[in-house]
Order: sequence, then C-alpha cells, then structure tokens
Amino acid sequence: MEMVLDVYKQPYDPLYPVVCMDESPKQLIAEARKPVPAKPGQLARYDYEYSRRGTCNIFIANEPLVGKRMVRVTASRKRYDWAKFLEEIAKQYKHAERITLVMDNLNTHEPGSLYHAFNPKKAKALLDRFEFIYTPKHGSWLNMAEIELRVLSNQCLNRRIDTIAEVRSQVAAWEQARNNKKSTIKWRFTAEKARIKLLHLYPSIDS
Repeated sequence: MEMVLDVYKQPYDPLYPVVCMDESPKQLIAEARKPVPAKPGQLARYDYEYSRRGTCNIFIANEPLVGKRMVRVTASRKRYDWAKFLEEIAKQYKHAERITLVMDNLNTHEPGSLYHAFNPKKAKALLDRFEFIYTPKHGSWLNMAEIELRVLSNQCLNRRIDTIAEVRSQVAAWEQARNNKKSTIKWRFTAEKARIKLLHLYPSIDS
C-alpha cells in the first residue's frame, strides 16, 4: 500500500508518467419490450424484463496528474487483450523513458501475458517500457483508475445497452468529452494518514 501511495506523491514528469490501469466487465442487455417514451409530465417507462446479450470488457488507463485517459472495449478479457492494451498505452507515451503502471493483481496482469501476445523480442521491448506497481490484495480502491471507471459507469454506462458496438460508441464520446475537460484527480490519502486510519492493518512490533 505504501509503495502505491509513494508513487502518487511523485511530481509530474512527462518522461516518467504515472498511469493507473483497470478493467471491468459490462453486461450487454436488450429491452424485452419497447419502452414507452417520455412525454410532458411523465418520465419514460421501461419494462422490468430484459434480454441478456453477453458481456464485453472495458479497459481504462488514466494519468491523474494530467487529466488524460484512454478507454478500450474488447469482447473478452484474456491475456492477449490486456497485452494489446499495454501496447496501446506504450504508443500513447512513446516519448516516455519509462511508464509507471499502477494496477491490481488480476491473473492476466503479469509480464508473462505479453509473451502470449507477442514474439519474445517484442514482448521484452514492451515490458522494458513499464514499471508495474500492484495494489495489495483487497486494496484495489488504491487504484485511481477505479475512480475513472466509476465516473464512466455513472455518466455513460449505467443503463441497458445491447451491443458492443454501441458501448464502444458511447465510451468513445465520453472519453473525448472528459479528456477535453482535462479532469484530474486530487489524491489526498498518504502513507502518513494510512498509518493512523489503518493502524489495525499494520503488524505489531515484537519487543
């Protein structure tokens, strides 16, 4: 935890950007019956029945100090999908010396996944672009990408969408609008505060 919090204290350096990455599934749901459109004095009405159309996966990476994020929607969340997303992040920061990537411990989020997607030479070259910082188990709330995912869900995806194409369209519009605003995150939780508020999680010192 304190390693993650120390990373968040680092000043902005375009050559060594701090990027937070996360992913989340999205259910594709279609209306079973045609909704009744809204009219003066009455909200639109939707039937409680719905039809499942599968799922998709949403990858998000954000640079909190700059207010920049990128989102990609994939049909699956396999090692290959994560590795390709890292390749896109690296291209976004092609002038950076090294990218510090904060993420959780999902089983696909490990260096070996790059070798499942690329030949060894390319996988190693891509791996050398990153420094991986993992949030602790049950501590994914330390990842600022979770904040971005929550905003995305509340502002864009908190409704029934039945196709991956529509999810991609809506997410792309949200991404552009939020990037235009350069919405940043002001992180205030520090290691010093953690030692007070989360004292019960620290091991006791043997005398």
